[in-house]
Amino acid sequence: MQYLSTRNNKLKESFLNILFQGLSKEGGLFLPSVWPSISIKDIKDKNYQEIACAVINPFIQDDISENDLRLIINKTYQNFNHKSVAPLINIEKNKYILELFYGPTFAFKDYALQFLGNLFSHVLQNTNKKITVLGATSGDTGSAAINAFKGKDDVQVFILHPYQKVSEVQRRQMTTVAEKNIHNIALKGTFDDCQKIVKQLFLDSGLQSKTSLTAVNSINWARIIAQTVYYFWAYIQLGKEKVNFIVPSGNFGNIFSARVAKYMGLPIDRLHIVTNENDILHRTISEGKMKIDIVKKTYSPSMDIQISSNFERQLFESANRDSDLIKKTMQSFLETGEHILTNSIVEDMKLIYNTHTVSNLQTLETIRKFKEKFNYLADPHTATGLNVLDKMDNENSTIGLACAHPAKFGEAIKEATGNLPNFPSELKNIFDKEEKIIILNNNIQDIKNHIINNI
Repeated sequence: MQYLSTRNNKLKESFLNILFQGLSKEGGLFLPSVWPSISIKDIKDKNYQEIACAVINPFIQDDISENDLRLIINKTYQNFNHKSVAPLINIEKNKYILELFYGPTFAFKDYALQFLGNLFSHVLQNTNKKITVLGATSGDTGSAAINAFKGKDDVQVFILHPYQKVSEVQRRQMTTVAEKNIHNIALKGTFDDCQKIVKQLFLDSGLQSKTSLTAVNSINWARIIAQTVYYFWAYIQLGKEKVNFIVPSGNFGNIFSARVAKYMGLPIDRLHIVTNENDILHRTISEGKMKIDIVKKTYSPSMDIQISSNFERQLFESANRDSDLIKKTMQSFLETGEHILTNSIVEDMKLIYNTHTVSNLQTLETIRKFKEKFNYLADPHTATGLNVLDKMDNENSTIGLACAHPAKFGEAIKEATGNLPNFPSELKNIFDKEEKIIILNNNIQDIKNHIINNI
């Protein structure tokens, strides 16, 4: 399998060559040169780990043996605290919830980042290479990455999050990790500011000459393929002919993973993208105009994003892999804050995607309604998707993704239901631990200096 870039479709890189890179030299994101296909009948009776091996292996063939991949996957999911790894809950006729919060940090990001941590360890074990993991988080990616890489001698981890714009539990899950290779940076800005700095640093030759920077955001292709697994898993559990998915979306990684599953042959009918009041994805696909707005603080902070990095991957596919067009499109968008997409790109996206926006008030109302109607307690990100699921008819099988444990967002749950959620013991303990964090201005040189001084 070879990989090209959204800004250079002539590129031919191996999986191992792109694994530790954040972006291509042109600033683009990596994609496979061809889409492999999966036979549903071949995975019909397999467990989660076996399906993971079948889905991921075509993307890394020849770079890591299938036996080694199986060992990495088994190690990744052996400690997830549900026997099926990702249970599918039937709440009403043809309406389901796929629960993705059984990893160590109680969010769907664990499913990819625990895999990524073990994958990195496997590749690095016989080398003298040391890497610097650099990531931006709007809430859950940071804690999942920190948990996956903490204590690893050959990895330094720097995670940027927007100062005072994540939940207290999300913050403490990052800042109470004491291992010396973990570095938390609270940036005085938005998640988009964090993400912009991370992307700029990946293209900074001065910093790259001092350390090997590695991405853990969903710009890293290995994260996308690891997330693709649970769409196949959910479909197998469902046992129906076709399926729709509802995916709360911020950085477009999770919904694009579903699109990858469809490229690989999963019989998905519609993919529903749900945004909160930061609704650029909804506006872009429904109106054809990408335009940055002010980031609004909501009850679902991991979706408080205006620039969704992985959307570039979908634009590339919808533009028939025209990397020159994508390069011009992204340059125009980043320079001016807006860009009109071609009709052909918009129409291609509408063939598979429906988009929705859910307000803060609707999010709370949905949490309350699902608790009263189904005795199901959802976190606010999940609730944006359940708001859409609730309005769907019962004729077609539809699965909404549960993104995180409700205990991570206690304030929103209390406001919606009048009661705090029950806290798993692992989350209760973090309130008594000392926090380790540095607060920095929205200045790339300050971030760069902090990294250089700590590697």
